Amino acid sequence: MRSGKQRSEVKPSKPIASQALWGTRSELLAAPAIGFGTADTPRGAKIAGLPNNNYFPFDTLEGAAALPDRFPKTPNKPVDPSTGARTSSAAATTLAASQVVVPKTSTNTDILRKIDLKSALQYGTSQGYPPLYSFLRQFSRENVHPNVPYADGPEIILSCGNTDGFSKTIEALSNVWDAGYDSVEDREGMLVEEFCYMGATQTAKPRGLNIVPVAIDDEGMKATGKGGLEDVLKHWDDSKGKRPHLMYTVTIGQNPTSGVLSVERRKEIYALCSKYDIVIIEDDPYWYLQYPSANPSSETTGRDPASSNAMASSPSSKTPKSSGYPFLDSLVPSYLSVDTEGRVVRLDTFSKTVAPGCRLGWITAQPALCERLLRITESSTQQPSGFVQSMIAEMIMGPQNRNGRGGGKDDVGWQTDGWVRWLEGLRGNYERRMQTMCHILESGKQLVKTGRRRSMADEWSVVDTVPMFDFVWPRGGMFMWIKLNFESHPLWKKTRPEKLSRGLWIHLTTPKYLVLVCPGSLFAPTEQIREERSFRYFRICFAAADEEEIAPMSHRFVEGCKSFWAKKSLDDIDEDMAEDVEARLLSLHMC
Repeated sequence: MRSGKQRSEVKPSKPIASQALWGTRSELLAAPAIGFGTADTPRGAKIAGLPNNNYFPFDTLEGAAALPDRFPKTPNKPVDPSTGARTSSAAATTLAASQVVVPKTSTNTDILRKIDLKSALQYGTSQGYPPLYSFLRQFSRENVHPNVPYADGPEIILSCGNTDGFSKTIEALSNVWDAGYDSVEDREGMLVEEFCYMGATQTAKPRGLNIVPVAIDDEGMKATGKGGLEDVLKHWDDSKGKRPHLMYTVTIGQNPTSGVLSVERRKEIYALCSKYDIVIIEDDPYWYLQYPSANPSSETTGRDPASSNAMASSPSSKTPKSSGYPFLDSLVPSYLSVDTEGRVVRLDTFSKTVAPGCRLGWITAQPALCERLLRITESSTQQPSGFVQSMIAEMIMGPQNRNGRGGGKDDVGWQTDGWVRWLEGLRGNYERRMQTMCHILESGKQLVKTGRRRSMADEWSVVDTVPMFDFVWPRGGMFMWIKLNFESHPLWKKTRPEKLSRGLWIHLTTPKYLVLVCPGSLFAPTEQIREERSFRYFRICFAAADEEEIAPMSHRFVEGCKSFWAKKSLDDIDEDMAEDVEARLLSLHMC
């Protein structure tokens, strides 16, 4: 957004929760506009206290980078599993690469196109490195969220990854509460899925936020029914504090359950958030990892302009805009697509598209919200790493003068076409991994027992099947959510359920199996959920291990379960072994 131009924003039909924390909307609009200044800004170094860029020890920043088509794609359209489309195919990987070079100095005078170390390593704008900010803003507005019902489209601000983005968002939208000083009626709350990403709750709890779980199903958060959002809000007990005004949710590849929330469910939940004045914080690191082959229906689930769901996602009866890319059009859209009141904050990250060590992402929201987040950034992280921002900008956007080299063929950048193609390839590789693991676990989830049974005249061979675990094929993300059927274990009536669950977890880490899964207790947001039902679940990751290890690791998990179900006692389970797991992580295949 340029200085001097009136900021565009959604025009809510009623106040949103943020007004109580920040002041009136007119006060928000009176705040300084977000902008970058001009290419001549460095001349102000005489009074700005900037170090001399000639003393930076780096002359260039270079690295070999993949071409966008390194990994093969998978089909966009959802398919009926009965057609056999779930059969995995080998990924033919080509390792062709290009050399990315960020020069010391670029002669480009356009601050939104100038990529060099002179500018990237200097003190910069808290909104993000101007070239990368410019690309991501356009990509978000035109390709990722082309149908956001804001007057002039959404705004963005770069972050140091989604953890940083979430931390800043709740700092802007909530007040700290201390049990030793504050009354219960002043305590604010945050709604989460009943099994959710532990990093979010660990960030929110130190602020004193009351963590309020909402029931989930295979899609994700439930809008209605027992324990659903409406039930929680309608029957809120004021003795627990204020009714929650924030919601944290992962709607695509929900962590840990891998659910994908449909557009219709989003509309139902959004209507309730509007009714009860709740701001939705949508953490979406897995948005591009949506798996058509796991969809049990042949109906289109994305925002393809020809699809019924896409029509449902539009607040009007008009056909929604296309992103310009069939792959992006096929994906279920963000809550932003139905955000008629400016109450959605969307978190995106490069952690799953480039690498977690980048510590780089961006926040998309209405401009007034982004302006407040900018002020928090100015007094905290200030900006993401200049090294990372310039390298990614050069790889995608390409060189702006003869000294630089981009990540595409002939030293040009990937551009938007290349970036989308890279995302398609990543989806393809993860989808094939998911298929491999699901096929093996599907065929091994029941324990087959054989025996003989005598009748009055004959002797019969008998085959019994014992269900050990079950799961739903992941519609998105990087995980499988395994539900364990401990009721079928011989020790069920003799052993506490949590002891059986812990015993299996330890058993799987022994040298014969070498599989480390995440127990469901790690994702329980409250003690009640942890104690009552978290023992039933394991989360398995199909993303981290080397591709050739996916099948052997899956087979070891199945064999480990079978041998555990054959146990008549847990006396041989070494509890001390659990304490040794961290020391042996390097030899274990993380799941």
